Amino acid sequence: MDLLQGIVDFLNTNVVEKGISIGGENVPFMVILLLGTGFYLTARLGFVQLRRLGHGFAVTTGKYDDPNEPGDVSHFQALTTALSATVGIGNIAGVAIAIHWGGPGALFWMWVTAFVGMATKFSEVTLAQKYRDVDPEGGARKWEGAVSGGPMYYIERGLGPKWKPVAVFFAVMLGFTAFLTGNAVQANTVADTMGDTFGIPMWVTGLVTSLVVGTVILGGIARIGKVTAFLAPLMAAVYVAGALVIIVLNLGALPAAITTIFAEAFSPSAGIAGTGAGIFVVTLMWGVRRGLFSNEAGQGSAPIAHAAAKTDEPVSEGVVALLEPFIDTILICSMTGIVIIMTGMYSERFPTEITLGGGDITYTAVVEGDRWGGVTPPAEIAIQGGMHVETGAGAAHVSWHEVSVNELFVDEAMTQPFTGTVFPGDGRAVSASGETYTSLYGGAVESGAPLTMQAFRRGLAPLGDWGHYIVLFGVLLFAVSTAISWSYYGDRCANYLFGHKSVLPYKFVFVLMHFMGAVVPLAVVWAMGDVALAIVIVPNLIALLVLAPQVVEMTRSYFEREPWIENARAHEEWKRTHGKA
Repeated sequence: MDLLQGIVDFLNTNVVEKGISIGGENVPFMVILLLGTGFYLTARLGFVQLRRLGHGFAVTTGKYDDPNEPGDVSHFQALTTALSATVGIGNIAGVAIAIHWGGPGALFWMWVTAFVGMATKFSEVTLAQKYRDVDPEGGARKWEGAVSGGPMYYIERGLGPKWKPVAVFFAVMLGFTAFLTGNAVQANTVADTMGDTFGIPMWVTGLVTSLVVGTVILGGIARIGKVTAFLAPLMAAVYVAGALVIIVLNLGALPAAITTIFAEAFSPSAGIAGTGAGIFVVTLMWGVRRGLFSNEAGQGSAPIAHAAAKTDEPVSEGVVALLEPFIDTILICSMTGIVIIMTGMYSERFPTEITLGGGDITYTAVVEGDRWGGVTPPAEIAIQGGMHVETGAGAAHVSWHEVSVNELFVDEAMTQPFTGTVFPGDGRAVSASGETYTSLYGGAVESGAPLTMQAFRRGLAPLGDWGHYIVLFGVLLFAVSTAISWSYYGDRCANYLFGHKSVLPYKFVFVLMHFMGAVVPLAVVWAMGDVALAIVIVPNLIALLVLAPQVVEMTRSYFEREPWIENARAHEEWKRTHGKA
C-alpha cells in the first residue's frame, strides 16, 4: 500500500498539479488546457452558448424527436443520464470547498468556467454523435445497447487510424476511472454518510445501493435513461427548492451576497483558508478548478451518454448538451454558493473535537503578509490558557480544515482552556500538570458537504431543525445516480475495446466494485481515479482542438437547413399513428 501511495503521489505531483507560476501561485497545466480550449471553442463557434441555448431547451422538450431515427434514448433521457453523472457531490461539497479556499469570489469564476464549458460540451457531444457506432444488429440483449460513442470513436475516426492507440488509451483510462471515482467513491460517500447520521453499518448500505445500481444498469441504457429521467429532475428540484426557500427567507441579505461575490472575484479580502487580501489568483483558481470538475466539460465522459440519443443530426444533440453546464454550475452550484454566502456559514466556527492524530487536523502559519498557509509543524507547540503562545509570522498553529483554531479546550463543553504542549508528531497533547490528551476541543470552521449542511440548517432554521436533511437527501440521490450513469460510460469503453460480449461482465464487476467501495478505505482509490481522469483529459482536448473546424461547419449547415422543422412534422405524425395526439 505504501508503494502504491508513493506512485499515486508522484503522478499527482508531476501530472495533475504540474503547472506554471502566476502571481506566485501554481496554475496546473490541466486547468490551463481546459479553460483555454473553452475560450477557443467559444470564439470559433461565435458564442454558441448564447445564440443557441434557447434551441437547446426546445430540442430537449421532445417536440422535435423522431422515434424512427437511430439511437437508444430520447434527447431528454440522454441529457438526464449525463446530468446524473455531473450533478453530484461536486455541487454540494465542491462549491463549499471553493468558497472555503477562494472566498465568495470563487463562485464568479465558477460561472465563467461554466460559460466557456458550454462551448466545449457542445463540441465534444456533436463530434460524439457524428462518429458514433450504430449497430443495427447490436443491442439484441438489453444490457448491450445498439449505439456506442464518445471520444474514443472521434479520436480514432476523426483524427485517423494512426490515432487508434490514443483512442484505446482513452477508453482504458476512462473505464478504469468509472470503477473508482464514478462508482466506488460514490458508494463510500453514501455509506459513510448513513453511518455517521443513522449508525447504519457501511456494509449494509453498500449491499442495498449495490442492489439498486445493479438492477438499473443490467437493464442497459434504456432503463438507465428512464431511471435518470426521473431521478435527475427530482433531486435537482428538491435541492434547488430548498435553496430558493432559504433565499426568500433571507431576501434582504441577497443584494449584499451578490455584491460580495462580484467584489471579491477581482479584489478578495482576507479569506478563511487559502486567500489573503488581494490574492486574486487563489480565488480565480479555486473557482476554475471546482467549476471545471463540476460540469465535466472537456472531460470526455458526458459525450458517451449523449451519443446514444435518437437523432441523425449531431448538432441537435450538441445544443442539448449546452444545457448541462448551465443547469449543473450556473443553476445548482449557484444555489449552493449563494446559500453558504448569505448565511455566513463559510466563516462560522462550530464546536469541534480536534483529533490530534488524524481527522481534518492541519498546521498553518502566516506565510506572507496577512495570508495563512500550510506548514510542516515543529516538534512542539506551546499553548497557554487555550491560546497559542507564539503568534508571529511563521509560528505554527493547530488548525482544522486549514484554519487556525483560536482557542483550545480539554472538555467538550469548552469551559476549561488547555495549557501545555501539543506534540504534532505524536498526535497528542500534554498539559502542564502532566495529563495526556489525544483530542482537544475548539471552535473550527467547516468545509465540503458538512459546510453546505450547516448552511441549509441555518437558512431553514425558522421552519425547524431539518434543513440539513435536504443536503443529506441530495448526497444519497446524487451519489447513487452518479454511479448508475458512470456504469454506462464504463461499459461503452469495454464495448469499444472488447465488443458486445464484454458489456455484461463489466457490469457485474462494476456492481462488485460498488460494494467494495462502500466497505474499504478509499483515500488511495480516490487519488488513483483523479490521476487517471487528469491524464485522460489530454487526448480529448487535442481532438477537440484539431476537429473544431468540423464542428463549425456542421453547426453552420444545421442552422441553415433547419432540419428540426421536418422532425417536428414526423413527431406529430408518430403521435397520431400511435394514438398519442
